[in-house]
Amino acid sequence: MNIIIDTNIFISALIKDSLTREIIVNSPFHFFIPEGELIEIKKYEKLIIKKSGLSAIELKELIRILLKYMNVVRNDLILEHKNKAKEIMGKIDKDDVIFIATALAKNAVIWSDDKHFQKQKEIKIFTTKEIKNL
Repeated sequence: MNIIIDTNIFISALIKDSLTREIIVNSPFHFFIPEGELIEIKKYEKLIIKKSGLSAIELKELIRILLKYMNVVRNDLILEHKNKAKEIMGKIDKDDVIFIATALAKNAVIWSDDKHFQKQKEIKIFTTKEIKNL
């Protein structure tokens, strides 16, 4: 199964050695993250360092390790699906259009604990609890 990881899920895996990190590292799924979200994660670097207790070098290494278990989806592949994604998610949360577009590009579901994703009906959304139970 192809699964798009939302930014909060990835950040959660960085902050704590938890179920989220375990799923990413040990599951048989194919995980994807939009290329642009790597920039978004960088914006939260200081907060992640503070909450995780990692040094900047340790955080960079952990990101590198976790990205070994994911495929980064190039922006040009995502852009092809942006208009359709805006129709689906634009009125709900325009910041999450990128995840819908990535899911369309990769014929994937989305892993997110954000409730607003449930307001759309085009792309299947799985919570962490649901991913764990798969």
